[in-house]
Amino acid sequence: MPKLYPLLAYSIIIFMSVSCDFSKSPAVTIEDKVDSLLFLMTIEEKIGQTNLLSGNSEMTGPSPTGNSKQLIEKIKKGKVGGLLNLVGATATRKAQEMAVENSRLGIPLIFGYDILHGYQTMFPIPLAQAATWDADAAKLSSQVAATEAAAAGLHWTFAPMVDVSRDARWGRIMESPGEDPYLGAVMAKAWINGFQGEDLAAKNTLAATAKHFAAYGLAEAGREYNTVDISMQALHNNVLPPFKAANDAGVASFMNAFNEINGIPSTGNTYLQRELLKGTWNFQGFVVSDWASVAEMVTHGYAEDLSQAAEQAINAGSDMDMMGFAYNRFLREKIASGEVQEATLDDAVRRILRIKFMLGLFEDPYGYSNVEREKRTLMTAENLQKSREVAQKSIVLLKNEENLLPLSKGVQSVAVIGSLANSKDVPLGSWRAQAISNSAVSILEGIKSTVSAETTVRYAPGYRLTEGERSFVKELSIVEDDRSGFSEALAIAKQSELVIMVVGEDCWQTGEGRSQANISLHGHQNALIESLSEVHENIVAISMTGRPVPLLTVSDHSKALVQVWFGGSTAGLAIADVLFGDASPTGKLPVSFPYHGGQEPLYYSRKNTGRPSNNAKNVFWSHYTDVPNEAMFPFGHGLTYTRFIYSDLQLDVTSEGIQLSFQLSNVGQADGIETAQIYIRDVTASITRPILELKGFKRVSLKQGESQEVTYHLSKSDLSFYNELGQLTFEPGVFEVLVGTSSAETISDRITF
Repeated sequence: MPKLYPLLAYSIIIFMSVSCDFSKSPAVTIEDKVDSLLFLMTIEEKIGQTNLLSGNSEMTGPSPTGNSKQLIEKIKKGKVGGLLNLVGATATRKAQEMAVENSRLGIPLIFGYDILHGYQTMFPIPLAQAATWDADAAKLSSQVAATEAAAAGLHWTFAPMVDVSRDARWGRIMESPGEDPYLGAVMAKAWINGFQGEDLAAKNTLAATAKHFAAYGLAEAGREYNTVDISMQALHNNVLPPFKAANDAGVASFMNAFNEINGIPSTGNTYLQRELLKGTWNFQGFVVSDWASVAEMVTHGYAEDLSQAAEQAINAGSDMDMMGFAYNRFLREKIASGEVQEATLDDAVRRILRIKFMLGLFEDPYGYSNVEREKRTLMTAENLQKSREVAQKSIVLLKNEENLLPLSKGVQSVAVIGSLANSKDVPLGSWRAQAISNSAVSILEGIKSTVSAETTVRYAPGYRLTEGERSFVKELSIVEDDRSGFSEALAIAKQSELVIMVVGEDCWQTGEGRSQANISLHGHQNALIESLSEVHENIVAISMTGRPVPLLTVSDHSKALVQVWFGGSTAGLAIADVLFGDASPTGKLPVSFPYHGGQEPLYYSRKNTGRPSNNAKNVFWSHYTDVPNEAMFPFGHGLTYTRFIYSDLQLDVTSEGIQLSFQLSNVGQADGIETAQIYIRDVTASITRPILELKGFKRVSLKQGESQEVTYHLSKSDLSFYNELGQLTFEPGVFEVLVGTSSAETISDRITF
């Protein structure tokens, strides 16, 4: 049985606060319970709640040794508030028993884990989910992930990652919603609503975490953990909108970032955590550090030692120390010296306890750790089908000459080329939680299961991409000088009616710690497709990556080009669905694809500069001399199996903003869904504004030959921007409104507001 001390405390407080007329007694709130428990806690027990440590299977085994024994003793003494990386109904129950049955107050642990795009059933990576431009699809993915993870004893996910990311060299761009703050805000809200549902105490939901606060996705040179130096207006306009949306959606926790921002490490940044998040935004959850980021403030050169780092972090608003070992060692002496006020510690603990109560952990500490529910919940046929549906929506058709796609299932013969085509592991992606290695449906398997029984499918790997141990903590070696597979690939291409070549990256080339200076395709993939184009004219290229990569050579030597990302457990089936017309491509790019990696960081909403064009016909304008300024495939780009036309844009000023309407027509040969995008440009302002800003979009389904009037309202907030003081500002003037199929293909008009 759980300890009864907290329940006794609640009873005392409630008894003291109610009148003799019990019909008028106030309801007991979570805040009452938190205050009651906090009243009973010693400083050591309070500090314990701020301590987040990494668990392991050994600690719940028959005879733990070494560090595991020490961790168990800390848990039993109430010196640990939560564990991360301990999964499974059996293991989490045993660990929870250590806390609830042994510590003085029986306060339950919170179990956290990185669940970015699925727990065991893998969905497309977050960047791919952003390519759906579909909030319902994003929400579905996190709902399934929450259901599986909660069945495995977990309460809390370190997701979603909502960093706006504009540099493809940064490995963690695969975790992000892409380059745009508006789309990022839409995805953030959807993911959080999926994880948290309507009731955190339900046993199929998780407390979510908005990370990394803030500007981690803008690390200099795209290099992991690197410095960020950013103006206040850029911070508020470009970085913070997804985080603000997360707070508005009621996210349970925020995670601060590894990077410094304008000279101050995020973990010790008072403005971000104490003033903005907990002050202006009135955030009610708690802030957790990233792994050892409190301790890393010493390495940054911001704290002279771990003791000062503990003081700086908690005073700045970082409530829980993940694997920094700073709070448990130094907070008591800092409170005794007055460098940290006990009220500051109380605020941190109150926030942590609040989420634990909301999760229902005090009412039923073991409710999430149900072995039978775990067995029947993970990787079900229903979950796999949902993954397939989201993967279909994430696929982006980049090019389709001569309407080569969709393909006929009755094609006589197909040559499938590329080692990635036969991989059952790469489609699972990085940050794969408890995915089973090599459990994905490969592209080759998907094609074979879709074509007719009479179709001959030939396969050749063609290239070798990587070698070495496939592990989250290991770096793979890139294979650059092996063309031994070219001859076999060319031979089967010559024998086949159609060639499908899969190019891209290994999934372990992306993710945390996987920044790359050269984001071009490796392993002689470009050389191989050039050779194939010399012997075959009907080549469909499939790009499987976790970041935008240069695809100029691939595009030039293929008739159709499809971006499929890392699509999760059912990737091969979803890709085949789109290739052969069982599903139509509806995805749009959430990031700009470059001609060359030297263009990075690359994004559509750039500033105009004073010399944006070469009207003078000389060299003195803002450009490269060897590649275009623009993206090869721009933000928002994505074709379908039909064609849409935009026309008759109408703009009207209202008291609240701009009302717009336009005609959208399906003039192609099939039914389809178009994501109509709405952009603005504030032509003249007190600070320069981007040439284009996404402010809305609508997914419109139209039958062949059908037209529809689409309406949208742009509010004054949509037309506003943050100034250098971080203040939201509306300035009347001339606005250009643009609508279209991508950021580079629009119709527009201007209006004075």
